[in-house]
Amino acid sequence: MDVDTDMGLSQNSSTRPTATAHSHSHPHSHSHSPAPALAHSEYPSLVIRNVHLPFDSDSPTLADPLYNVYCVGGRVDSVELATANGNGHGSRHSTPPHHPEYQAKDRQGAHAELDAQGRGILLPALCHAHIHLDKCFLLDQCDELVTGHFAEALRVTAKAKSAFPHNPDDLFDRGRKLITQSIECGVTLMRAHVEVDEAVHFACVDAGLRLRKLFRDICHVQIAVFAQDPFFASPMDDRPGLNYVLLQAATHRPGVEAVGSAPYVEPTIAHAKRNIELVLDLASERGLHADFHLDYNLEPASEPLIWHVLDQLRARIQHGRWRPGAHVCIGHATRLTLFSPEEWARLRVAILEERLPVTLVGLPPSDLYMMGRHMEFAPRGTLNVPKLAEEQGLRVAMAVNNVENAFTPQGPVDPLSLCPLGVAIFQAGTKKDCRALLEAVTLNARLAIGGFSTKGSPSGALSMTPARGAPADFVLLHENDTMHGAALNPSFSRTTIRHGQVVARRVAQTWIAPQKTPSPDPVLSAELPPSHHGHGHGHGHGGA
Repeated sequence: MDVDTDMGLSQNSSTRPTATAHSHSHPHSHSHSPAPALAHSEYPSLVIRNVHLPFDSDSPTLADPLYNVYCVGGRVDSVELATANGNGHGSRHSTPPHHPEYQAKDRQGAHAELDAQGRGILLPALCHAHIHLDKCFLLDQCDELVTGHFAEALRVTAKAKSAFPHNPDDLFDRGRKLITQSIECGVTLMRAHVEVDEAVHFACVDAGLRLRKLFRDICHVQIAVFAQDPFFASPMDDRPGLNYVLLQAATHRPGVEAVGSAPYVEPTIAHAKRNIELVLDLASERGLHADFHLDYNLEPASEPLIWHVLDQLRARIQHGRWRPGAHVCIGHATRLTLFSPEEWARLRVAILEERLPVTLVGLPPSDLYMMGRHMEFAPRGTLNVPKLAEEQGLRVAMAVNNVENAFTPQGPVDPLSLCPLGVAIFQAGTKKDCRALLEAVTLNARLAIGGFSTKGSPSGALSMTPARGAPADFVLLHENDTMHGAALNPSFSRTTIRHGQVVARRVAQTWIAPQKTPSPDPVLSAELPPSHHGHGHGHGHGGA
């Protein structure tokens, strides 16, 4: 999925595409296999009117006005100024909020228009850089948690996983629920990990590939075959076992786009390094992305395996054994929070100066839940996204990882929920910090899983604003007008757009009792002298 990141902003476009549209597709409606994926020329056109845009400058000259975004053939065609006053459509705090109006302009749904009516900010679509499709919503099928420790999570999950091959419908339905809720949040691209091992064999892969096909018109589900269990059964083994053989076979399945593992589960450091080498070999042979759950600890004495990944990747690139465009994703990496400035400088050189295709992905819900349990004062054991952006210039992604399972029993599927969480745990509430947090679940997340081609440009060239020629994938936050507000308190109500088509809309339904003339406070009234009490006969204190 390559993206041209050139900015295509025009205040006065000479050619204005016809307003677009396509019949509103909703994730819940997909109970059968969709039609074949559309070619770009077959996508309808869409005009998104009267919307705020997330400019890279905080200048009110750019940020306050409203804009129209024209999408043709699934890509951004142009962006132009809509009005000189961003508040011309009413107060930002109006109640009840009004939501964007969606209209098809012809019977065939070839042209549509989405009018934000002066409210809402249009962000790049959200991306799950790291989420487990097969282990979601699994907590009620696991034994009760007693300690909550990682070893217990592995044990109870392994027991629950043993039933996966015997209940494929449950596996499929839980995955469909995860994808559906994600699209409603604004996700149009996700890396979905599906496990391969002696217990489940290819049951999870089968479910993942079915779901990938089912949702392909409204969300790109990038399947990553993943080995949670070790390749080597004991410290004495010098050859990988059945888990590796199964993973190797899974990489040959059509539709698989990434291969990954968790080297930290191996019996020794030497075996963990061999695990890394084997996975990189599989990625190289099959032209896949690689994904590691790596350095998941807070032990100062433990050897950071990130250096072995970089050395092995560098060697493969130098010998022409790495596909251009293939990316390496490093998930968790909590051990790196203990890095010295010198270690961070070394990593910065590898990623930014050597331009090794590597991105770090922090997983705050899991990292904070699991890390530091043995410490009297547990640290913030997850990658500090705003600090690494500011001090090292690194684009670090954030991801949800797990939803309602033993590894992460808490939290929603929404990637945007990580932004207000990040504000608190990183003590990062400035506009600059909030921009970094939003980039972590949009641009950086896509970068981490190979969702961008910067054509030789440094990753810093990526922009939050719509770019001419880029895929028209957006999330419109109905009740946020600024990036700062979107990170601090994300709107629940949203519209999801993929390739210039509205594919989901989520709107809150609220109710409150009718407001009446307040009655006297009974506590306050009891404290007043008798002369202050009402003497009316038969008159209610409350209004109509």
